[in-house]
Amino acid sequence: MKRGEQGNSVIFASRRFFGDGQPAHPLLNWKDMAENSRLRGYLFAFIATLAVSNVYIFSKAALQEVELIKFGFYWFGFGILWNLLYDIPAKRYRTIAKLNRSTYKVLLLIGSLELVGTTSFFLAIKTVENPAIVSFLANMSPVFTTVLGVAFLKERFSTVEAMGFVFTISGAFIISYQKGGDLSHMFLPGTAFVVLASFVFSISFTVAKRYIRDIDPGILTMNRIVFLFLFSTILLFSTHLPLRISWKAFWNIMVGSLLGPFLTVFSQYSALQYIEASRTVIIGSSKGLFVLLGALIYFGTLPLPHQVVGGIVTILGAILVTTGDRIRIVPVAH
Repeated sequence: MKRGEQGNSVIFASRRFFGDGQPAHPLLNWKDMAENSRLRGYLFAFIATLAVSNVYIFSKAALQEVELIKFGFYWFGFGILWNLLYDIPAKRYRTIAKLNRSTYKVLLLIGSLELVGTTSFFLAIKTVENPAIVSFLANMSPVFTTVLGVAFLKERFSTVEAMGFVFTISGAFIISYQKGGDLSHMFLPGTAFVVLASFVFSISFTVAKRYIRDIDPGILTMNRIVFLFLFSTILLFSTHLPLRISWKAFWNIMVGSLLGPFLTVFSQYSALQYIEASRTVIIGSSKGLFVLLGALIYFGTLPLPHQVVGGIVTILGAILVTTGDRIRIVPVAH
């Protein structure tokens, strides 16, 4: 580049970011880049929330017709296809050669956790009548994440976070409660699956956040899907279930797998590169409202009034838990 052209490029960069006549300042330039990165993180988190909301709907529709094992075979098989169509042109497979032995151990741990959590999640989707209820109960994940931090990382939680615990657990109780019957029938069938899935996902989420800067989001996404596909394939052929499914179920699985194993997971991991995990959880906690609308449109069903109230309480609790470390209660002078 010639000297005159170089000078013009500097002037252009200065005008682009700061306007005519204002010198470029490296600190201001860095601030502008940080704001753009934060905006990108919020965008990824919102895309993940919309995508996972539709996962509840399409997976519920498919599981009404297909056995869980067969569902997993097709769902994660399509998930591998969608990821390959993205990873190969982007040449993300090149990052595999850079992985070391400790990274493979992390991938093995995350894959095993996702195997348990995802299986429990889809068992809950299949068991619970309305998918919106599952999405509301899934807001317990921030509670488990914070408790794990206190137990294993010696972190402390604030009064606001403690209030969030109370709100979330209370909301989950309100959603799951059923009148009549003995103690064993007090809660909705499938509630235990949601609790297990939320707990395991919180562990996986914490591990992924710890190593997200060392492992490409595409690798994390593919790792999870391959684990689940292999598990489903082994179970499918060991139980000798037929591969045939209806076209309606095939369509629901195809669309849902594009939104779930690919778009949701990739967007969540990508969001973690730009914004704090707590902020992604806050945005994701609103998914219950989108699932509520989707269930009404797709199935024509709504949760009971007390379950909607409980769902709103869990959303508020999740927000308090994830923002409690930045909120301080200041006494008001009288």
